[in-house]
Amino acid sequence: MTDRLSIVSIKDIARAANVSHSTVSRALRNSSLVRTETAEKIQRIAREANFRVSAVGRSLATGRTFSIGVVVTTVADPFMADVVAGIEEAANACGYSVTLASSKMDPEREMKLVQSFEERRVDGILIIASRVGSVYLSVLAEMKIPIVLINSYHPGEFTYSVTVDNVAACRSATRFLIQLGHRKIGFIGNKYGAQSNAGRQAGYRQALDDASISFRPELVLLGDARVEGGFQALEHLLLLPPAEAPTALVCYNDLTAVGVLNAAYRHKIVVPDDLSVIGFDDLTIASYAIPPLTTVRQPKHEMGRVATEIVFNLLAGSTTEKSYTFQTDLILRDSTAPPRKRD
Repeated sequence: MTDRLSIVSIKDIARAANVSHSTVSRALRNSSLVRTETAEKIQRIAREANFRVSAVGRSLATGRTFSIGVVVTTVADPFMADVVAGIEEAANACGYSVTLASSKMDPEREMKLVQSFEERRVDGILIIASRVGSVYLSVLAEMKIPIVLINSYHPGEFTYSVTVDNVAACRSATRFLIQLGHRKIGFIGNKYGAQSNAGRQAGYRQALDDASISFRPELVLLGDARVEGGFQALEHLLLLPPAEAPTALVCYNDLTAVGVLNAAYRHKIVVPDDLSVIGFDDLTIASYAIPPLTTVRQPKHEMGRVATEIVFNLLAGSTTEKSYTFQTDLILRDSTAPPRKRD
């Protein structure tokens, strides 16, 4: 039986297991580089010794803090939660901790949070749905630590990103409505969405152009990516003469679409008979909405995981992959149907 009191450091565990210090370090981080039987032996010895890896000791030995800073626009958005879950899974598997901060959709606050993370010497920073934009690229470049953008893309020498093909996604969603027979199709975007909103609106317009359907600016509104924004947008569209009102809507995200469904219910508009609605994200709430929501599925968890892996690759000295673009899937549910024939 191993004497618990005699083992107080990685060096002690290495001697007890008859392996190198680096092997112990890898085994305690569950690295795949260590054979299973060796890792189990090392971990058993560590448990018996009640050993815990010292974050301070690791930082002094490696010059790293083994922490990642994550900036989200709001903690209330379920999309953010799913992405962060992927980040945490990838980070924790490599022995990293994650610190979360909310920019509250304020570009200046976002920049201050990024600078604060740098001052706290995090090893990398992930920014979900960045509001910063290209105006701050030169400032971020001076930080010299890995920064990966998720669900946004700002090309630059130092920037890396993980996103989806927003143009193709909304082109596909709009094309589906056109195939159902809709010709009066509206788009409810996100005034805070920057590049993602621009891409989704571009895809919507491309599908209209492909079908030789005239673009009608009065059918395009900018919400705030929240339920309230979707509700207010439909209220505004209902001010149009009935003959001019849309028979279908493509929404920036699922929260916007849920707001539309709520407003439709209050005005006794039947979805999808009177109005077809498509969301974006495929949040859990989408399948429980009434009716269940047709939506574009983003691989949210996977986006978080891949973005974290890019950070680790950059820390290891690899700079070959600057960005990764995921494809999306259109998930068909009950909120879409052919337009009702009018008498």
